Amino acid sequence: MSSLADLQSRLGYTFRDEARLRLALTHPSMAHETNTPMAHNQRLEFLGDAVLGLVLSHQLHEQFPAADEGALSKSRAKLANAGSLAAHGRLAGLGAHLVLSRGEEHSGGRERASALTDAFEALLGAIFLDGGLVAAREFILREFAADFSALAETASIDNPKGELQELLQSRSPSAPQYQLLFADGPDHDRVFECAVWHDGVELARGRGKSKKAAESAAALVALKKIRGAPPA
Repeated sequence: MSSLADLQSRLGYTFRDEARLRLALTHPSMAHETNTPMAHNQRLEFLGDAVLGLVLSHQLHEQFPAADEGALSKSRAKLANAGSLAAHGRLAGLGAHLVLSRGEEHSGGRERASALTDAFEALLGAIFLDGGLVAAREFILREFAADFSALAETASIDNPKGELQELLQSRSPSAPQYQLLFADGPDHDRVFECAVWHDGVELARGRGKSKKAAESAAALVALKKIRGAPPA
């Protein structure tokens, strides 16, 4: 196993009790190989999963105030699915530090997605126990910063018109209005452009292959503008 000091430097977190980090990196195959009740990372994985869910849920709730429960749940699932967590574990370099049985080592366990996912969640549990929720939250938000930026770029989501209406009607009783500006091109390849208005002010314009797509594009642009603007 490589130096844990190197790993902690890469993670940006130094453990008060390094044994917690070592446990987070210990694969269950070690207990199976030795046929003893040896401690491994599954309990920390259970804890880390809960900590991750709490931190992501709170951040999504704060960052996307217009998103409903369904949109928030979809976003959390996208951030915390097994593929995403395995990628985080791989980027953190956890594979090189895993404590594996000989059999697991020989079968490619260091690069196995499930092992990296479990180790990453166990790492979060270990940080929580070692430094508390503040330390765990800081680590998670740092690790997921790019993922949250990607969500923000799509305005978090599947229904920009619905989100825009919720956001605007939280500030004013008026609903947004959409106006078709033009449609161009042959029947089989039309391009539509729509504008979205609110309280007599044009917020944004968008284009699409249908009137509905153009309205959604306009709503998405409007959401980005509003969320990027300072509060009134």
